[in-house]
Amino acid sequence: MPNQAISRERVHELAEACSADPEGFNVIATRLVKDQRRLSRFFEENAEPLGMVPAQVGLYMLTVCQRVFEGVGGRMKKVSGADIADAQRKVQAALPVLAPFDADFGERAKNWMDRAQPHLLDEVLWALYERGETEGEMALDHKQRALVYVMLWAAVESLDANWSAPKGWNDPV
Repeated sequence: MPNQAISRERVHELAEACSADPEGFNVIATRLVKDQRRLSRFFEENAEPLGMVPAQVGLYMLTVCQRVFEGVGGRMKKVSGADIADAQRKVQAALPVLAPFDADFGERAKNWMDRAQPHLLDEVLWALYERGETEGEMALDHKQRALVYVMLWAAVESLDANWSAPKGWNDPV
C-alpha cells in the first residue's frame, strides 16, 4: 500500500531547491546514486538505449525524486531487485492504456490514478513536458520523454515501497 502523498507544494519546493543550487545538489546527487545503487543501476541500464541526453536527464530527475523523499524525512530502505520488478509490472500493466508515446502521453499519465506519490510524478511530468518545452531545457522527443517518465514512475513506486514517513508526519495533500 502506498504511503500518504507528499503535498504538491512540498514536492515543488524540494525539487526547485535542487535546481537552485546545482553545485551543492551535485554532491547530494552523487551520494543518492550510491545510496540506492541497485535502483540507479537499473535506471542507467534501461536509459542507455535512449541516448546520452535522455539518460542524463533521467538520472538527474531520479536523484531529484530521491531528494524529495529525503527532504521529507523518515527512513528509506535499500530498493531491492524484487521491488523494482514489482514496480515494473505495475507500470507495464498501465502502458497499453496510456499509449501511444505522443504529445498527449503526459496528460494521460497525469490522469492515471494508481500511482504512488502522484504529486512527485506530476512534478516529473511538468519538468519533462511543460518546463522543458517553455524553457528549451530538453531536446527530448515525445517517445524519449515518455520512456524517461515510465522509468521514473517505476523508480518512485520502488522508493515509496521502501520509505517510512517520519513518525507523526501528516502532510496536507
